[in-house]
Amino acid sequence: MSTGIPCQSQSCPNGNLPSRLECPTCAKLGIRGSFYCGQECFKAGCEPCLKTHKIIHDLAKTGGANLPTDGTYNPFPNYSFTGTMRPVYPLSPMRKVPDHIPRPDYVATGGKRPLSEIQQAGQPPRILSPAEIEKMRTVCRLTREVLDIAAAQVRPGITTDEIDEVVHNATIERNAYPSPLGYRNFPKSVCTSVNEVICHGIPDQRKLKEGDIVNIDVSVYYDGFHGDLNETYPVGEIDEGAKKLIRTTRESLDEAIKICKPGALFRDLGKAIEPIARANGCAVVRTYTGHGVNDLFHAPSPNIPHYAKNKAVGIMKPGMTFTIEPMLNLGTNWGDVHWPDNWTATTTDGKKSAQFEDTLLITETGVEILTKKTT
Repeated sequence: MSTGIPCQSQSCPNGNLPSRLECPTCAKLGIRGSFYCGQECFKAGCEPCLKTHKIIHDLAKTGGANLPTDGTYNPFPNYSFTGTMRPVYPLSPMRKVPDHIPRPDYVATGGKRPLSEIQQAGQPPRILSPAEIEKMRTVCRLTREVLDIAAAQVRPGITTDEIDEVVHNATIERNAYPSPLGYRNFPKSVCTSVNEVICHGIPDQRKLKEGDIVNIDVSVYYDGFHGDLNETYPVGEIDEGAKKLIRTTRESLDEAIKICKPGALFRDLGKAIEPIARANGCAVVRTYTGHGVNDLFHAPSPNIPHYAKNKAVGIMKPGMTFTIEPMLNLGTNWGDVHWPDNWTATTTDGKKSAQFEDTLLITETGVEILTKKTT
């Protein structure tokens, strides 16, 4: 079928011949302009913009009734979300880091898995030297400072993208690099996980609302080492279920930290966490674990599940540094699903989730919480 209308592709290799293809949905809706001379131009001109193209369909069907009026949009309009959270795009441009600030090795890999982490796979946990331990103390102190600055901004009306800007600026002001930025193509400097989002939420244009809960996960790279820390905060006044969830998650982490010492088994941490969660009507997420952290952002060992009856291997030894970071969901469902952005993990039933994390050092006599709040 030739319409006589020139191919609408701006890069048509055929000189914009009369078009033979038209977007079928646009044709039904009476939208003119989606014409292409062949499959090559159709794929080049339509398929890469499919999500935006579907927004045009919605506009035609509803007169714009379902679309925001402030220029924002949901990039996954056909995804079946489990709760009320929706991504609010466009994302702001990737923030710049001054050239003088050293980068982790993965920044140069173009989003691939860091070579340093691959090389460490299968190796036992690193035992840090006294000099390396001091570097960990320093970077973890900076990480705590940045998180506390970000937490002070939590309030109804602020966007998670604005929180990302606060974290980014506070990090580079300390001549440090925000570890999440560019890690396996993560586009932002912090993870912000709201309500049913379990972890790895991408900061965007959504404004926090009264009654939300938000987890802020800050990771900082300084002088060759990473610090990792997160906490969950109420936004204004929250309901009793959310309060109990936050309180239980914090308690479960604190109880797990209490058993850390030389000779303790990593698999026993889940035994400390899960009974507290169950007793308070919560389920422990199993997909995500604590991990080694040192010169690697996510060291392959130790691997630390947060649920009971796990098969984690290894014992704690002086000089090891790692995170414990339980994620608890309200109710009995510990499962998770991912948004199409390949990062955002949410509960399967739309109920709220909370998380707390600290970076720990095993000492000769016990444990030191490197990211502990000092005031």
